[in-house]
Amino acid sequence: MDPALLREREAFKKRAIATPTVEKKSRPEGSSQQRDESKKKIRPPSSGPKLDSSNYKTMTGSSQYRFGVLAKIVKHMRTRHQDGDDHPLTMEEILDETNQLDIGSGVKNWLQTEALMNNPKIDVIDGNRFAFKPVYRIRDGKSLLKLLKQHDLKGLGGVLLEDVQESLPHCEKALKNRASEIVYITRPIDKKKILFYNDKTANFVVDEEFQKFWRAVTVDAMDDGKIDEYLEKQGIRSMQDHGIKKPVLPKRKKPRIRRGNSRSRAIMSILRMFWRPTRITR
Repeated sequence: MDPALLREREAFKKRAIATPTVEKKSRPEGSSQQRDESKKKIRPPSSGPKLDSSNYKTMTGSSQYRFGVLAKIVKHMRTRHQDGDDHPLTMEEILDETNQLDIGSGVKNWLQTEALMNNPKIDVIDGNRFAFKPVYRIRDGKSLLKLLKQHDLKGLGGVLLEDVQESLPHCEKALKNRASEIVYITRPIDKKKILFYNDKTANFVVDEEFQKFWRAVTVDAMDDGKIDEYLEKQGIRSMQDHGIKKPVLPKRKKPRIRRGNSRSRAIMSILRMFWRPTRITR
């Protein structure tokens, strides 16, 4: 055997003996399980609040819950107004009629001091009572016709049917009794019905030939200025506003102020201070 290889082998043995080694002890299998169980026992219970279904409604809740309570109240107030009950209610009476007496104090305070106070559909009476606030103050068919007449005379147009249904108690009965005095027009934009006063004094018979001419003229793409210009070219003067005009008062002329020499004015004022007229005796 080669003596060089023998020397390297002996040197390797010496290095191996000189190097310290750490022996790994084997752990029993049950020890790790026992430690995990002990950790689970020591771990404290979670301090988070538990959700109880019994006290869910009494919690202050989110904004969605609050506005749900408010929407139920407004809907109930509208329904009772349409049924003819227009007397105001206190906060407790409203919650009693809507079966919401179990709401929290925070939601109740929010309703009484903020939500119902600032709601456009609720009227506040004496600071602590509430009633429904309709679009129009009408009570029966007579007041409805008065409203339609006022709109017709002032040129305000018609009234939405849904606004009348919201404002007028027992609306269907009143509309049925006044059917001959009301004209219904369906708006082409959103298919909503508009109510107009049926002014029978404005009914007159128009010649059929004139009606044909009228329907044959298309003015969809023309504004009022272009129509006036066309009529003037044909020798026809368009209708102008001949209402009562306020008289134009003539402008009053301001009095002219003569301005003299400032030095002479100062001298005259000094002379008036010291000069006294002497009485001449005969």
